[in-house]
Amino acid sequence: MIEDLDAISAVHARARATYYAGHIPAEAYSGPAELERQRAGTGRAIESREHTVLCATRDDRVVGFAVLGARFDDDKLFHFHIDPEVWRTGAGTALHRGCVEVWQEAKLSSVRLEVFAPNARARAFYARQGWEEDGREDDHVLMRLRLPVAEVSSGPAV
Repeated sequence: MIEDLDAISAVHARARATYYAGHIPAEAYSGPAELERQRAGTGRAIESREHTVLCATRDDRVVGFAVLGARFDDDKLFHFHIDPEVWRTGAGTALHRGCVEVWQEAKLSSVRLEVFAPNARARAFYARQGWEEDGREDDHVLMRLRLPVAEVSSGPAV
């Protein structure tokens, strides 16, 4: 999976550029230092035994990835990014289904995530997948969501 790091980092950069644009300074999400910081963090996650990394591919090309915890109840979905070029094609739903399968196999009852509150597209996607709002962070920029894993069906999300 480490061989996919460059492709994963590129998806991450493109996805972040779409939802952060107009909300925070570009240097904070697409400047060279930030891109290298994100790449290094993703590399550590891929090599970690504490995280699971899943990739969505199309025609042998990485179009999405998820970094998730699956060790304890209330573990976290750390990253979930889909290349904007394939939004609304089912890639995100399929990747999310893979995450749910990992959590169900680990017998977790619930998991959580934080989403950039102005990212309405992501919030709508997560709501369709069964995530429920669970408050906001102190800065009100991040929204907390929780997924009751046991209640999620293994079939396609509606």
